[in-house]
Amino acid sequence: MCRPSNEEKGANSSGGGLKYLTGFLGLSTIGLLAATIVLATKDDSSSSAPAPAPAAVQSVSNVPDESGVDTESVFMTAENTCMDKKLKFENVDCVHTPGPQAGANVTKGYKGGMEVDFVPNTANYWQSSMCPVNVHWHLGTEHYSVGEYDENGDGPHGNIPAPERRRLGGEDVRAGFRCHHYDKSDPKFTTEYEWKHCKKMEVGETYEVHWPHSAAGACGTPNQYQTPFYDGVFCNLDLETVSTLGPQDIANAVGVQAQIFTVVNDESYFYPDLIRGWVVDEDLGMGVDRHFYTGSTTGTSRNNEICSQYTPITWQVDRKCHMISASSFDKLCYDMKLQRDNMEDDLHAHGSRVLVKDSLVANNQQRRLNHHDHSHGHAHGHAHDHDHDHEEWF
Repeated sequence: MCRPSNEEKGANSSGGGLKYLTGFLGLSTIGLLAATIVLATKDDSSSSAPAPAPAAVQSVSNVPDESGVDTESVFMTAENTCMDKKLKFENVDCVHTPGPQAGANVTKGYKGGMEVDFVPNTANYWQSSMCPVNVHWHLGTEHYSVGEYDENGDGPHGNIPAPERRRLGGEDVRAGFRCHHYDKSDPKFTTEYEWKHCKKMEVGETYEVHWPHSAAGACGTPNQYQTPFYDGVFCNLDLETVSTLGPQDIANAVGVQAQIFTVVNDESYFYPDLIRGWVVDEDLGMGVDRHFYTGSTTGTSRNNEICSQYTPITWQVDRKCHMISASSFDKLCYDMKLQRDNMEDDLHAHGSRVLVKDSLVANNQQRRLNHHDHSHGHAHGHAHDHDHDHEEWF
C-alpha cells in the first residue's frame, strides 16, 4: 500500500477545522442570498423599467451565396455543343396553324375542340429517354384549373382579367391566373424575402414552372441545361431529321412538365432540387393529379390569333397548386447559374400567354390520378409487401 503524501496528512489532520469553516461559509452564503432576494423584490416593486429584450434570432439561409458561381473551371469553359442549335420556325396566323396550341384548360372533364389523330406521351419522360433541358417560369399561370388556379385566385396584385398586366422590373409583363392560397393576413405570404439569385420575384405570387424535356437533348452531360430551351430541345437534332418525323414521333420525343406554385416566405416549404423536374410526392399531393395533352410552345408572342409552329409536343400538367418557399426558387436560380450555358435570361418570370381557345386545343386530353399504396396493411395482422400504382383515367 502506498504511503500518504504530506499533503494528504495535512488534510486529514485539519479536517475538523475545514468542516467548521465550510459550515460558516455556507450559512453566510445563504444569508447573503436571502438579502439579495429581498432587495430585488423591493426594487421590482418600486421600478417599472422594462426587462431587456431578448437577442434577435438570426435565421439560417438554405441558399448559398455567390461563392462558386463565377469559378472558372475546365467544365465551365469547355465547348457548349448545344449553343445556337435552335431550329427557327416563325409564328403563324392561327387560321393556318400547323397543330394544337398550349396552354389550355386542364380541368377534369375538359376536352379541346381540335380533332387530332395523335396522342400525348403519358409515360414518365425518363422512360422515353427524355431529359430536362431547361427550366423557366411564368408570372401567373398559362393553364387553367377550376378551383386551383383560375380567375377566383388571388395574389399581391390581384388576378386577371383585372389587372391583366403589371410592371415587372420596368417592363410590362402579362400575368396569368392565380392560385387560391394567398392570404394577406398571413405573414408567410407578405413577408419580403431577400433574393440572392432570382430576379424580380415576389412572395405571395403564383408562378407556373416549365421543365422542357427532349430525347435529343445532351442528356447526362454538362450541356444538358440550355437557355433558350430550344437549344436544348434540338441539341442533337437537325432540320433534315425533323422533316422526317411525324406528329406522333414529335409528341413522343418532346414534352414539358408544368407545375404551379404560390411562393411563401416559410422554410418549412423548402425544396432543394427544383432543377431536376417537377415535385412528385403522393403524401403532399404533388405531381399526382396529372393532365396530359398535346400542344405547343407558349409565351406572350402567341395568343389566339398568332400561333406557334412548335407543335405537337406533349404537355404533362399538375392540376393542383402548391405552396413552396421563396428559398426553393432562389436555390433553383443558384443551380441555374452553375450550368455551363448562360441561363441568365431565365432567372426571372416570363409573361403568360392568354388561355388558348377551345378550337385551338387538341381533343386528346387524358388524366392520370396515381394512388400509390405502400403497404396495404390490414387490421387482422398481415400486409402485402408490394408496391404498385392504381391509375384512374378519364
